[in-house]
Amino acid sequence: MSASLRSVEGQDEASILREIQSALLGLRFGSVEITVHNGQVVQIERKEKFRLQQPTPRNS
Repeated sequence: MSASLRSVEGQDEASILREIQSALLGLRFGSVEITVHNGQVVQIERKEKFRLQQPTPRNS
């Protein structure tokens, strides 16, 4: 997992919503967690799960 530091100072509501939308983009299984401190969004975390399907059994 990688983390990137982004400046929150001076960000408006639209840019925060774009970041949340970006975290949701392409997410099939998982979650997006938004951390708020003193009424401001300070962190957006994306957790993605990959579901592996079991191979179908062969009848011999």
